[in-house]
Amino acid sequence: MKSKIGRVPEKRIPGVLMTAAIFISMFLIAIWVISYPSDTSGYVATTGDSTTAKIIPGNEQALAEAKADAEDKIDDEDMDEDKTPKNDSREEVEPDVSEKDPTASEDEPDVKTDVEIPNEEEVPADGAKLELSVENKEANKTSLITQAKESTEEKITEVIEKEGTVDEKALESRKDDETKSSDDTATEDEVEVTDDGKVIWQVCSFEGAQDYIPCLDNKKEIKKLPSTKHFEHRERHCPVGNDMPSCILPLPEGYKVRIDWPESRDKIWHSNVPHDKLVSYKQDQNWVRKEGDMLVFPGGGTQFKHGALQYIDSIHSIWEDISWGKNSRVILDVGCGVASFGGYMFDRDALVMSFAPKDEHDAQVQMALERGIPALVSVMGTKRLVFPSNVYDVVHCARCRVKWHAEGGRLLLELNRVLRPGGYFVWSATPVYRKDPEDMDDWKETIAVTEGMCWKLIIRTKADPETQIGYAIFQKPEDNSCYEKRTVDQPPMCDVDDKQDAAWYVEMNSCLHRIPTGEGIRGTEWPAEWPARVEASPKWLKSVPKGIFGKPAAEEFVTDSNHWRNVVEDSYLTKVGITWSHIRNVIDMNAGYGGFAAALASQPVWVMNVVPTDEPDTLPIIFDRGLIGLYHDWCESLSTYPRTYDLMHSNHLFSGLKKRCTNGILDTIVEMDRVLRPDGWAIFRETADVMSEIEELVKSLHWEVKYTYDEKSERLVAAQKGMWRPESGL
Repeated sequence: MKSKIGRVPEKRIPGVLMTAAIFISMFLIAIWVISYPSDTSGYVATTGDSTTAKIIPGNEQALAEAKADAEDKIDDEDMDEDKTPKNDSREEVEPDVSEKDPTASEDEPDVKTDVEIPNEEEVPADGAKLELSVENKEANKTSLITQAKESTEEKITEVIEKEGTVDEKALESRKDDETKSSDDTATEDEVEVTDDGKVIWQVCSFEGAQDYIPCLDNKKEIKKLPSTKHFEHRERHCPVGNDMPSCILPLPEGYKVRIDWPESRDKIWHSNVPHDKLVSYKQDQNWVRKEGDMLVFPGGGTQFKHGALQYIDSIHSIWEDISWGKNSRVILDVGCGVASFGGYMFDRDALVMSFAPKDEHDAQVQMALERGIPALVSVMGTKRLVFPSNVYDVVHCARCRVKWHAEGGRLLLELNRVLRPGGYFVWSATPVYRKDPEDMDDWKETIAVTEGMCWKLIIRTKADPETQIGYAIFQKPEDNSCYEKRTVDQPPMCDVDDKQDAAWYVEMNSCLHRIPTGEGIRGTEWPAEWPARVEASPKWLKSVPKGIFGKPAAEEFVTDSNHWRNVVEDSYLTKVGITWSHIRNVIDMNAGYGGFAAALASQPVWVMNVVPTDEPDTLPIIFDRGLIGLYHDWCESLSTYPRTYDLMHSNHLFSGLKKRCTNGILDTIVEMDRVLRPDGWAIFRETADVMSEIEELVKSLHWEVKYTYDEKSERLVAAQKGMWRPESGL
């Protein structure tokens, strides 16, 4: 039978075509409706805290659509702002080779690149080299959610109103204009590439280039800020795309190779940190003084009348349960000054993450790092600190000028977020022990906040007759019983969908997170005492069915620890040519379970463990081992001063950066040159094809390749940075 449409007179064809178009449209809509999730479906998110999925009901269609629209917009904006595609698929960013030990000798077992990870009981007793395949690191094979996903979901919540509509203004405020220069420094001095592929570097000549921190010195973006009330001008505002300078920072005049630890704790070269304002400003407080060509640190400070060690031991004497270096291993020091507290905590086997804002006291963090003490440039402003929840054993604040009670205790609630249940807050500022009206008012209002937070005031001392210093020690609750008994909901409890581990560009909240509960949940048990803690697998890992590589996380933890112990002992400490007495400050750029840092625990070094935001969130595991670290996206600049680290370690990081960063691996190599000290080292482990690009760039920077090792498709390179700068010639 012929089609009826074929017999329609010509004048009726337009109407028929319209009917057909409508029919096709309805058909396509029907297909879309069938494929669209039903109202009863939910969003499933897993975290390292629990293997139980959180279900966020989708029973309100308008809210679901608004949330989806918000996610799309944030993904688009994050592509601009962070230069990082928010793609959950690990296949897009993972290298295609195994993370085996490329320095294994030929007489050792030949480890195949496609072998599965052995179970814990299969770990060779003789400590043979083990590999961890990266081919199984897709998102659907790990129960450890990435920080990028965690934080993105938290941002979506921030821009959706209770009625389920999108806050367009909030979304719009997050957009970066990549067509404009973000900084007066951005386009002045750039790298050049000749026709034959040779890289020609230029030295940065803009004002302040010597101590330039790209994400903290973005002057043009800082000028656009509508307010600096909450120290927004001290927060990160990163140049993006081609606005990121590719020039090489100049060295300070007279720069010298740094003094080795432990002498560096007491003195550094003035020419390496030529800033005198702090010396004059704090000359009567025993912080630092200039003696000839040295800056000398007596170990004192505003609160350390008889030295930092006496101050540390005084805290222990009034509350022995704090047990420095055993029960209390990882500590956060707020407003650290030149970090003498953290420097002398090494004598008590405790590891302190010190932080302070840039320029608050003229390069105080730079001095701390030059001394060989862990420190970070950061501020408690509007964004969360770049740490997971419930990880620090102690938070310390000596004479910090912070109104903890302001805005409902917002800043104190952020410290509560990162403090471990049962952990301590040690406060020795003037409101604790002085009786003038302002200090007494501050104490009264702060106590009102801490009582609402259910912090227990363990002890408050009067001012010591000799030092004129007093202490207050608070303890965070270990369970939720106090929260449930509160008659006034102040501070309020956080919404159930507030992701307390989300920390990458996430706004602070003035609310309380519930204490973790339940068997196998992170945060319900205190870690083992140090030093056993560094090798002890956290108990909660047993309930995580899939770790980084798709195997049970507890098994992977053991395998990873054995792997890096072998690599460090058999290769890094003996073969690559590093003089380890010259190494103090170390960065592991892609830390995983922290096995590399754990293997170095017996060495006189400390390691900043970086968990990239697009990698599974293993940072809580690292803290549970008694180590420190932070979240970071290596497509951006690190919040540290130039010339602050002695060794940077990269394990299969650049394959992913090449795919997702705007300028491939170029910006990260430039950043490494900024962060590494002259005479410092970099160790790269990569696939051979990616390594060829890395080697070409580091050689163009006149880094000396001291050691290489090839095995199958993998390559290891150890290179040392020198004093060369473009203006100095070859």
